[in-house]
Amino acid sequence: MDARHVNAITKATKSILSSHLGLDVKLLNPFVQKKLVPTNDITVILGIFGQLEGQLICTMEETTAKSIISTMMGGFPVEAIDEMGWSAIQEFGNWVAGNTATELSQDYVIDVTPPVVNNGTSTFHSTSSFITLPLESQIGQIDIHVTIKEK
Repeated sequence: MDARHVNAITKATKSILSSHLGLDVKLLNPFVQKKLVPTNDITVILGIFGQLEGQLICTMEETTAKSIISTMMGGFPVEAIDEMGWSAIQEFGNWVAGNTATELSQDYVIDVTPPVVNNGTSTFHSTSSFITLPLESQIGQIDIHVTIKEK
């Protein structure tokens, strides 16, 4: 994976968390996941296609997801994730994907798939290696697993 791609995705995600949700975000040490990608309670999966192809897997604890939903709903407390909450998490995925596409479109023509949300911990198996970008904030950690390459 090209460091420019990973840096663009990091910048895009940190920007969304900061500008849309008002969070202070710190990138922890990135690391490589080889062919197995573990996820937390809530996961948003996005595909990237065009001149670049790959996947973004954004995963977090349920309490972190509830905080994101609450912020997106104007601060209304979220006790349980209902249909509106799932829609908000999908929209959060769209924000990350859209900002990522904007960052990468400076050098490539790309598009992103609509987000798919997984409820529950999982381990995804892949033929590709992923770089994990752990982002720490006051509402918890969000891990962005990325695999991307030029077509």
